[in-house]
Amino acid sequence: MNLTERDRQYLWHPYTQHKTAAPPIAIARGKEALLWDENNKEYIDAIASWWVNPFGHSNTFIADAIYKQLTTLEHVLFGGFTHEPAIVLSEKLMEILPNNQKKIFFSDNGSTAVEVAIKVALQYFFNKGEKRTTIVAFENAFHGDTFAAMAASGISFYTQAFQGMFIDVVRIPVPVKGQEEMSYIALQEAIKNNNVAGFIFEPLVQGAAGMVMFEPEALDELIKICQENKVLTIADEVMTGFGKTGKNFACDYLQTQPDMICLSKALTGGTIPMAITTFTQDLFDAFYSDDINKALFHGHTFTANPTGCAAALASLELLQTDAMQANILRVNQSHLAFQKQIESHPKVKTARVLGVIFALEIKTESSASYYGTLRNKLYDFFIENGVILRPVGNIVYILPPYIITTKQLEKVYHVVEKALEIV
Repeated sequence: MNLTERDRQYLWHPYTQHKTAAPPIAIARGKEALLWDENNKEYIDAIASWWVNPFGHSNTFIADAIYKQLTTLEHVLFGGFTHEPAIVLSEKLMEILPNNQKKIFFSDNGSTAVEVAIKVALQYFFNKGEKRTTIVAFENAFHGDTFAAMAASGISFYTQAFQGMFIDVVRIPVPVKGQEEMSYIALQEAIKNNNVAGFIFEPLVQGAAGMVMFEPEALDELIKICQENKVLTIADEVMTGFGKTGKNFACDYLQTQPDMICLSKALTGGTIPMAITTFTQDLFDAFYSDDINKALFHGHTFTANPTGCAAALASLELLQTDAMQANILRVNQSHLAFQKQIESHPKVKTARVLGVIFALEIKTESSASYYGTLRNKLYDFFIENGVILRPVGNIVYILPPYIITTKQLEKVYHVVEKALEIV
C-alpha cells in the first residue's frame, strides 16, 4: 500500500468529511517554497502550509538551532522552573512588540493563545470583584477551535453543533470601507447593554473569512471606544504576526495598542507547535496577589518548550535580516502588480493586498458556500496544476513563504488566471 492508502486505515483529518473528501495527498519532502508528494509530483506551497512557513520548508538555519537545543535541553517543566531559551525569547520579542506589552505567557497553538487571553479578560474583572461575562467579536471572525475561541468565532458551521454551550459573545460588523460608523455604533451599544469584559479581533485582516481587510484608523477608533469604557482588547495576531502584513505585527499600523496579543503559526517558522499571549503590566498586576486564588490557573505540559523557543529565536533572527525584509517587500510589490492586472478581469469582483497577503473575490450569481462546489472545483484545479491554494468559498487567496521565487510567484498568478476560465 502507498502512504495515502495506509493513511485511510487510522487517521482522522481536520476540517474533513471523510465520506465525500478526496484521499489526502501524501507529501514526502519539502524544500523552500516547494513540496513533493510520494509520486514525486511537485507543488508550490502558495499558502505556506496554513500560514506557518514564512522561511520555507526544511530550513537548515532553524533546523540547526533545533538540533543544538535538543542536544542540550529538549524539555523541562515550566511550572516552578525556567530556562535560558524562554528568557532570551521573551527579551527578543519585547524588542519588537508594541511597547505597552510587558508579560509573556506560553501555550501550544493559536486556539490556546486565544483561550488564555479570553480567560485573562474574564478573570481580570473577577479578581477586581467585578462581574463581566461578555466578549465582543467581529462577525465572521475565526479565533480557533477550543471552546472560548469557538465562542468568539462567527463562522457558524464550525460551531453550530455546540450552540448553547458557549460563553456570552456579542458580534459587531467588521469596519470595512463604508461600514465604519455602523461598527462603532454597534460596539458602543454592545458595551452599553452587556457586562463586556473584552473585545477580540483579527487586526486588519480576517483570515478564515476570506482575507477581509479594513483600515487601521477604524480599528484605532474601536480600541479607543473600549478604552473609554474600560473594556480589555485582544489582538489575535496568530495569522497576521511576524511579517505577513508587511510589518512585524498588524498592530504596528495602529496608533492605539491592544491590551493583549495572541501569537502562534509563524512563531517557530513552521517547525514546532508553540504559542504566546502577551499582556500589559496592568493585566499581570491584577493576578499578582497574596491570594493564591487570584493566580492564572492555566498551563500546558509543553509550556515554553526549550526546543520550540530555540526554533522561535532562529525564526526571529531570520525575519529581521535585510534579505528577509527585502523578500517581504518583493512579494508585496509582485502582489500589487498582479492586483492591478487582474482586478479588471470580468470574473473578478474585487482584489486586495496587504503585505504578502493577496486575495481576489470571484463574481458569482449567488453566495458561494465555504466548502461548496465552486471552492472544490477551484481547489482541485490548483492541485492538478501543482499549486497549493485553499479557496474560501469564492475567495482565492495567496499567502506564500517569503522566500518564494519570482518565477514561482508568476506561476501561481498564471494558475489563478487560468482558474478564472473554468468558473
